[in-house]
Amino acid sequence: MAMRRFLPLLFLALLCLASCKPAATGNDDPTVTAFLHRYFDTWSARDMDGYSRCFDETARIAYVTGNGQVISQAKTDFIHGQKLAHDQAPTPMNEVPLDMRIQGDDKVKQAAVTWLLTKGATKEQGTDFFTLKREGADWKIVSLVFYGE
Repeated sequence: MAMRRFLPLLFLALLCLASCKPAATGNDDPTVTAFLHRYFDTWSARDMDGYSRCFDETARIAYVTGNGQVISQAKTDFIHGQKLAHDQAPTPMNEVPLDMRIQGDDKVKQAAVTWLLTKGATKEQGTDFFTLKREGADWKIVSLVFYGE
């Protein structure tokens, strides 16, 4: 008799579990992978207009220094600094992604991308941590935290 009272609750619990969908990891989303490659490609090509279009207008960018200090900038200041870095570099700089770990859903993705920066004979590795938002069929960076080793 007591079991009959719990049958409707058990049925409801099973129905709820069956309707739940697992969280998407996003690793197989070709639009995110293509977006991240475009981000690195435009930077390496010194295409600061294309690079700038990768960011939401309200994006924040934070650089974590070797001693743990955080330097935070808005999009406009960050893009200007990147342009100056390219203009003042004695040799062309090239940055390529080595590894991408992506998670999220259809609205927001997070990506951790390990990269290799080449400046002439100098090579530096680091990691970018992106938070992306969907904008139409594409993505925009709303926050970027990065460091180099």
